[in-house]
Amino acid sequence: MRERGGAAWLNVMSAPAPIFVAGTGRSGTSQLANVLGEHPQIHRIPIETRFIIDPGGLRDLADALTIRYDPIVGDDALRRLSDLLTVRLVGRRDRDRGHTVPEAIGERHYWDAVGRLWTELVASTFDESVPAAGLGHADWPAGPFEPQSHRRAIPRYFGDRRELIEILRRAVDTMFGGAAADAGKPTWCEKTPFNLLCMDFLWELVPEATIVHIKRHPVAVVASHVDQPWAPTTVDGALAWLKPVYDRWLTWKTTADLTERRYVEVKAEDLATDWPGQRRTLFELLGADDFATRSTFQSHNLEHRNDQFDPGTREYIERTLDRVIPAMGYA
Repeated sequence: MRERGGAAWLNVMSAPAPIFVAGTGRSGTSQLANVLGEHPQIHRIPIETRFIIDPGGLRDLADALTIRYDPIVGDDALRRLSDLLTVRLVGRRDRDRGHTVPEAIGERHYWDAVGRLWTELVASTFDESVPAAGLGHADWPAGPFEPQSHRRAIPRYFGDRRELIEILRRAVDTMFGGAAADAGKPTWCEKTPFNLLCMDFLWELVPEATIVHIKRHPVAVVASHVDQPWAPTTVDGALAWLKPVYDRWLTWKTTADLTERRYVEVKAEDLATDWPGQRRTLFELLGADDFATRSTFQSHNLEHRNDQFDPGTREYIERTLDRVIPAMGYA
């Protein structure tokens, strides 16, 4: 464990605060979320929910209805959020667990939160007339199924951003808090790797949250990426994908004020080397009693990629990430 917040850690909590798990991807985020979700006080949201930080999600909406507001930008943001919440997340099943996001959270909690959002975010709606394709050309008549109007939303403008954040926070509480309550647990844990690049917004949304950044040696992360169907399949491609992620995190880390933030960094390798001791320390930092979870970190699961690259390729990766590797605490 390398980092933690300041004064906020002095208070002992009766139950852990909400937790966001973050990383580069292929760094142990899923396994860490499994561990946390097996604790009696922490419910793991079973899949990556995506609607907070993904394009078209709550983070984009927060700017569109405040600092980037105009009626067109706001309408577009609402439309994209609606598509995300009512089409994409409803129709996409997680490849490992088989859930859609509403199923993973609980249909009632999910749709209660989504339905309430529109009444709180939309000032009015109207039907905009859509010109026919043949307008101005008598010999180009409109088709029989051509839409005659386009539904538009007039979004609310939030001069006080805190009012909007409170609305978005209630939606998250309804979904994640409801799921945790159904599981009989007082708090929740959500894992999306690129939470790593959105920590300031996550703390704006849930100020008391703990963000746990799990790290793995960058060479092993590159090696794992080239084996994934969703990632570049070459070393150069994986480096092009990962280096900006590392650089953005490093830039954030050098300027962030973590005095009052609950931020924990942990290496997957350290967890594997001394699992009981590191697990106990981790739960202590989260404000929870130690608990012997079924899921663990084991060295053999991390070391199998050590020889994936020949010496020349490994040296090339290390040279490309020469600033990143030591900054993450690796030799």
